[in-house]
Amino acid sequence: MTDTATTAIEAAAARLLDAEKSGVPCAPIRDLITGVEDAYAVQERLTLGRLAEGRRLVGRKIGLTSTAVQRQLGVSTPDFGMLYADMAVPDGAEIPVGTVLQARAEAEVALVLAADLTHERHTVADIIAATAFALPAIEVCGSRIRDWDITIADTVADNASSGAYVLGNRPVSLRDVDLRLAGMVLERRGEPVATGTGSACLGHPLNAAIWLADTLVRLGRPLRAGDTVLTGALGPMVPVLPGDVLEARIDGLGDVRVAFAANSEKEEKTS
Repeated sequence: MTDTATTAIEAAAARLLDAEKSGVPCAPIRDLITGVEDAYAVQERLTLGRLAEGRRLVGRKIGLTSTAVQRQLGVSTPDFGMLYADMAVPDGAEIPVGTVLQARAEAEVALVLAADLTHERHTVADIIAATAFALPAIEVCGSRIRDWDITIADTVADNASSGAYVLGNRPVSLRDVDLRLAGMVLERRGEPVATGTGSACLGHPLNAAIWLADTLVRLGRPLRAGDTVLTGALGPMVPVLPGDVLEARIDGLGDVRVAFAANSEKEEKTS
């Protein structure tokens, strides 16, 4: 990597980190870097910094599993971001809205691993054998980029637009659920705001898990036993408003719920 490229990556990482620390979304970073490879270099730079601060890596999230969203961003593959322990929110808990910048939410299938995934190429059987159980999940996406004005480079650099996540509490064996046919309903205060099925996630959530496992081995940071994998949205992403209560129900997996406070902690401190 040239000195110029390194400087650009550092500048992009600094812009995103400043937005995260200040709570003020920034301009896109695509003017600073070139392509997805540089974007992952920015993500890695930020990941190393977060780990150095003592944050604990507990899994990954997969994004861009919808073909419609891929077409919108002009890509043909998913992307991924890191999940940290401090991003996990208990089922039914309340999140201050400002905790996640420009929050949006989507319902997903989460896999919790019982074994490492270190093969160069994984099969469906490998994923099933390595999975301890599945859970329903709500991912609370967020963007440090102002107005969600993102390209693939912006979202990849920004940890795949991650924010927080909520897992259900009833583990389900993969032998007891057909994830491809599993229907999903995401409700806001009892009113449906998004619907979908497991087939919306690259045809099957396990297909997304295979892509992630193979990709992470190539990058030298493979999935490990105990990791949580958010496999991707089963339906449209919805905006989050102050005071919202969201509940996702996924056939065969059960339900998961999260609430959002009317005011963020930052707003309360400055009011």
